Amino acid sequence: MANEDSTVQHPSAAADAIDWPAEFARHGRWLRTVAAARVGEWAAVDDLLQEVSLTAIQKGAQLRDPRRVAAWLYRLVVVAALQYRRRQGRRRKHIERYANQPPLADDTPTTPLGWLLADERKTLVHRALALLPPRDAEIMLLKYTEDWSYQQLADHLGLSTSAVEARLHRARHKLRKALYKFDPSLKSS
Repeated sequence: MANEDSTVQHPSAAADAIDWPAEFARHGRWLRTVAAARVGEWAAVDDLLQEVSLTAIQKGAQLRDPRRVAAWLYRLVVVAALQYRRRQGRRRKHIERYANQPPLADDTPTTPLGWLLADERKTLVHRALALLPPRDAEIMLLKYTEDWSYQQLADHLGLSTSAVEARLHRARHKLRKALYKFDPSLKSS
């Protein structure tokens, strides 16, 4: 019985025995054509095929029939091309979003002294926010960095709009007190 088990070749053992450099040399040309057709950019084909090579070597044990290496590599190229196109689409959206941002406000500092003062104010606000309880800092940041309305805050936090207004009012008051601790020349209400 022990001899019978040792003569049976397991699929993962057969896949581990694949000479990957030879397979890529044999199938590389047509895989490159498939990648170029799927991606549409010849410049990205080498990177894509390198990803496919790494995936094939890492996941070669998943190949059940070593005689079907070509079909398996084809599937890997198609999946990698799809992932590449998705990444490029997301990247393109980020670039468009950045390009379509409105110009900086008129009160943006344009002198080195203005930049320094703005940076000091920003640092002071960050230090004061660190003194607030986490839920107060959270609602302040969501309101003023994400520019959410009271309704958006209420929807996302599971609160009523009046509860959001009250929490923001208390958080602003605590922030003013914290700022006053750092700089007594600021008026505290």
